[in-house]
Amino acid sequence: MKDLKFCPKCGQQSLKWDGEKKWNCSECDYVLFHNVAGAVAVLIKWDDEILFTRRNQDPKKGKLDLAGGFVDPKESAEETCVRELFEEMKLKVDISQLKYLASLPNIYEYKNILYNTLDLFYEYQVGEKFEVNLETSEISEAVWLKKENINLEDIAFDSQKIFLEKYLK
Repeated sequence: MKDLKFCPKCGQQSLKWDGEKKWNCSECDYVLFHNVAGAVAVLIKWDDEILFTRRNQDPKKGKLDLAGGFVDPKESAEETCVRELFEEMKLKVDISQLKYLASLPNIYEYKNILYNTLDLFYEYQVGEKFEVNLETSEISEAVWLKKENINLEDIAFDSQKIFLEKYLK
């Protein structure tokens, strides 16, 4: 964050990062906010098993992840769930069957930039276990795990670890 020095309004090398959420220009009083990004994670559940994906790119390449992603502009969190599940696994879901469970703050590091996110967790119950059609640029595999076999150290993101620890109790 501290690498951003030039003001997008006046062009001077006068931007100062406040260490939390914004830059201020000392020359023209411009303020640039680094707002929280919305993201979704969908816990796909069948019986006592949960579907995880294995990340095929950084951050946290190789770690387990719940399906999901960032909310696009003009998109609801539920629409994001539907879009992301289709993009990642070609899975078509009934938006009315998504059940909101919780939200947690998280930090997502991408290319040395720390993004503050608000991760929204949903549950989607399926009637039968299914084979996943992977988008391999994002996911290397899909894994069904019984609740008792989930190792929180294998989970990619802190917010998901915290969520799953509470969910599994």
